[in-house]
Amino acid sequence: MVSRARVRETAVATIRAERVREAMLSITFVGRAAMSELNRRYLGHHGPTDVISFGLGRSGKRGAVVGDIYICPEVARDNAKRQHVPIGEEVLRLVVHGTLHVLGPDHPTGASRTASPMWRRQERILARVL
Repeated sequence: MVSRARVRETAVATIRAERVREAMLSITFVGRAAMSELNRRYLGHHGPTDVISFGLGRSGKRGAVVGDIYICPEVARDNAKRQHVPIGEEVLRLVVHGTLHVLGPDHPTGASRTASPMWRRQERILARVL
């Protein structure tokens, strides 16, 4: 699928693209059951999703941006099949997406999300790392 080094490189590239000087991120890969529980507990949604991010703010006034990202490779695989892209590309897209959310950008829900400024930034960053 995707190596730990590639995941790290992609997160770092996203942080740099957003001109953030310091960040502390954890990126955790979880199964469907764990993602379903995170989704229910923290977002009030039923079932698994592909990525959930928690931006925890900064450590101090000018400290590092801190956040946690959870990715479900099984859902990513389903998305990749539906979008006709390699699973590795989809996982890296989720790394970029989750990292952007931790750093602050957001997008609308529904069909307009793929036309949003955040989505366009995500795809530009992804193109650079691929």
